[in-house]
This record gives sequence, structure tokens and C-alpha cells, in this order.
Amino acid sequence: MGKSRRTIPEELLLLALDPTTGTTAQPQSLDLGLAGAQLVELALAGRIAPDGDRIAVVHPRPTGDPTLDSALELLRRRGSPVRAVHWIGGPRLGLRQTYLAHLERCGMVHAVPGQMCGVLPTTRYQASDSAVSREIRARLDSAIRTGVPPDPRTAALAALAHAVGLGKHLYPGNEGRSSRSRLRDLIRYDPMGGLVAHAVMDVQNGAAAQPKRAQQAAPAPRAAGHGTMARAGAH
Repeated sequence: MGKSRRTIPEELLLLALDPTTGTTAQPQSLDLGLAGAQLVELALAGRIAPDGDRIAVVHPRPTGDPTLDSALELLRRRGSPVRAVHWIGGPRLGLRQTYLAHLERCGMVHAVPGQMCGVLPTTRYQASDSAVSREIRARLDSAIRTGVPPDPRTAALAALAHAVGLGKHLYPGNEGRSSRSRLRDLIRYDPMGGLVAHAVMDVQNGAAAQPKRAQQAAPAPRAAGHGTMARAGAH
């Protein structure tokens, strides 16, 4: 894969980068989104394909992108298709920082050292070329305004931006409500992007949803004598 084209993880991170604070919006969900964006990029490169709600490696040849190839190799080692929600929900330590460092090496962002409370060292990141971020944003704005089906890359980027909660960052306030709604609707234009975006949202909702599912799946207590409690079998 040539590096003339920005990858979807790179574009998602640039979208999330706040030009005022130099920090990323939605940092926790963004990590999930970056893992999902890698899957979309690998699918667009013909290396993986959806298999129901799972991801299957169809062509293990490296792309030439070290970060993507690391993900591709991990998928290959699984030996069988992996559920998208399990892949995205797995440990992804340092993925956001890896991409920030990559963007810095490519000259797309530059690091600005600082201090928190005058003591703790911090690093903010500013876009080196604001035209790049404007071009990415313009693609989303155009898809939202015109209603014309976007290309697969833009559709997948929109789906992931919605999934990680960037809608309120990109289109804030009441005036941005209709744009946020249309951003969400773009999820239907790319099957892989839709699969991954829903997996990202499922992972985020998992902590709250799992107890409900467990409760619904448990058998109802049987009528018993006073002081007797029915036990549900452990899964």
C-alpha cells in the first residue's frame, strides 16, 4: 500500500484532534475506533473481508504499512475468523499514541510540550497543515449536505466518527443536531464500515448491557418453600 493516501485511522485521528487544545476528543472511544478503522483499511486493501459478524483474512500479504501489517498478522495468527466486537474490544495499548507519533513523523502534526499544574509534563499535538484537516472535514460535510452516496472511504470514516462520538465535536449544539443525524445515517453506505462501527458501539455499551443480558438469560426462580432460593447455573 502506497503512502500517498492517508489511511482511515490517520484521518479519524486528525478529525478528533482539537485545534484549540491540542488534545483528542473522545479519547477512550477513539482507541476503539482506531482499532476498527484498521479493519476497514485492511478490508479496502483486500486483505480481510466480513464473514457475518466476523472478520476473515483473505489475503495475508503485507500492505507495507507497519501498523496495519501488525494488525493483519495478529488476525492471521488467530487461524479462524474472529468476531469484530471481540477484536475491537481487545487490548490496544498505545494505539492512539502510535498513530500520533506516526503523524508527527509524516509531518502532519507537531508535538507541543507543556505542563499540567505547572509540574507534570504533557504533550499536545497541533496539525502542521490545517488544509489536510479541512479537506477531510469537507468530505464529510459534502456527504451530509448533498445526500449523494459517498465513496466507501468517506462512508466508513463517517460511520466511525459517529460510533466514537465525534458528532458533537464536529457538529456541536442544537444547530448541529441535523448534521449529527445525517452523519449517523451515512453508516449504511459501507457494509464493512457499518459492521465495524456497530461493533465499536457494542463494545462501549457492553459493560452496561451485559448484566441485562445475563439477567434476561437466567431462568426465573421456581416457586419454593419459604426461605428457599432457586440458583441459576453459571455459564
